[in-house]
Amino acid sequence: MWIRVRTIVTAAALAACVAAPRVAAAQIRVNPDGVNVNSQAATTVFLTFGGVGTKTPSEAVWCGALVPATPDIGMRCDPATIFGTLPAQFNQSRPSGTSGFTDIMSIPASVARRAYQAAVAGETSSFFYVRRFAGTNGARDEYVAVTCRMAGGGARVPLSLLDVQMRFAEDVPVMFVRPGQPMSRAIAQITYNGTGRLKGRWEVALPGDEPPTADDLLTEASLPVEQRGQQRRYKVIDRFNEFLPPSGTLTLRGPDPAKLPTAADGSYLILLRVEASDDKEADSNLGTAGAGTGIVHSGAVAGFPMPVLRYVVGASGSDSQQLGPLDGVTPADDASINPATPIDLVWVGFGPATLYRVEVVSDTNAVLASAFVQAGTTTYRLPPFALAKAAAPRARWRVVALGADGVPIKTGTWQRFHWTSK
Repeated sequence: MWIRVRTIVTAAALAACVAAPRVAAAQIRVNPDGVNVNSQAATTVFLTFGGVGTKTPSEAVWCGALVPATPDIGMRCDPATIFGTLPAQFNQSRPSGTSGFTDIMSIPASVARRAYQAAVAGETSSFFYVRRFAGTNGARDEYVAVTCRMAGGGARVPLSLLDVQMRFAEDVPVMFVRPGQPMSRAIAQITYNGTGRLKGRWEVALPGDEPPTADDLLTEASLPVEQRGQQRRYKVIDRFNEFLPPSGTLTLRGPDPAKLPTAADGSYLILLRVEASDDKEADSNLGTAGAGTGIVHSGAVAGFPMPVLRYVVGASGSDSQQLGPLDGVTPADDASINPATPIDLVWVGFGPATLYRVEVVSDTNAVLASAFVQAGTTTYRLPPFALAKAAAPRARWRVVALGADGVPIKTGTWQRFHWTSK
């Protein structure tokens, strides 16, 4: 199918040019200012803005045509051609460099489809991503545009991860094993754009380790260059270095299960840590953007944190298949805990839940802790002061699944545990 390419000059733009022959040039620069994107699926690109100064980054919009932003600075989206806005859950932007700002442009598949349909109907075959920077103290707002050129998802599109699903070869949400017992291999199903090398390492967070934050789970290429060495590190189990052909999918096998630690009881996390790779299509030039010096390599960028896998080591490992949704994993029923170490409450997830409510009470029904946890997370670290409120060294805990309206839709059973008082 041939797509006709033509230049659009809207009536509003023509009138603005007549009324104001000289449109104020943008002072904020971006690099890259033009990228190839997948016309049939999502695309993710690392962008660097420079010269931001005191202006505040605001909304980001995709559209089919630009008009002068007068009386503001730059070119803004023509309201009649807007395809969508950057989803809040994909907004990974943050300050960087010398008066700079990095932005992860995550184009949803819905925006790509709308742009493609417009091109088939005879509109221009490229579209725009426009970020607004709000002025402060009476300064004018500024609009900065990036041109998105529609292409396939192959070699000339930046290497980016679009979706990552983690699972065990034995299809269970949480793996339970006895100490020293072999376990199932971890597997990552990856959907991507572009081509290049996928480099990184498999790490394990041990019981008692500080859990990873969302920033810790981002791929290295999703962070500004000065923040890439600040992600929390855990026990390295294995490394990987895979060539990704422009096919779009990869099944990445995890480390040899024999390498995974299983000596101590507790809850473990298997982490997929993806490092930045050298991909010409994903490079960002700080000097061109006015945000510093050098080239930032951003191959394998992603607009979302990597998922994790959990496995639990304990004497009840052989009973794992009997556990159902919201059943407590650790501490197990009638477990003995050490209150001097971090205590993670872990349970089996329940798919329809929008929110979890964790409840911890003493033998006298005094509330020791109560917290809400977002769906998708099945662990809660008990505050160190919680058990100090118990009259006796015994307590119980459970999890309640809540629906979108906040009403309980499933309630887990109570799990009792005890400890030695000081």
